[in-house]
Amino acid sequence: MEKIVRQGLLYDFYGELLTEHQRYVYEDVVLHDLSLSEIAKEQKISRQGVHDLVKRCDRILEGYEEKLHLVEKFQETKKLAGQIQVLLEKYRSGKEESLLQQAEEIARKIGEI
Repeated sequence: MEKIVRQGLLYDFYGELLTEHQRYVYEDVVLHDLSLSEIAKEQKISRQGVHDLVKRCDRILEGYEEKLHLVEKFQETKKLAGQIQVLLEKYRSGKEESLLQQAEEIARKIGEI
């Protein structure tokens, strides 16, 4: 997964667990795509300080994911829901009767995640 997409997902799931300052700087880097220099000037800290803070936030967010696996579960659920959608579209077109049963099995798996 592309790094920036992963950072965005981790932030979506765990960002509220960061301090307000960490959230502000991390959002500027990851979501608003500001440069480290721009953020450093605005925050009145060094560029290296911004870099270190972003790296620290990355480690913190990855640590939460290692413990809770919410992003992993979300991605698996999304994949399974897509499979259900494909099966139901095929079912509507009248190609196979067993498709409804397959969709029900995938829905059961989603319930177990």
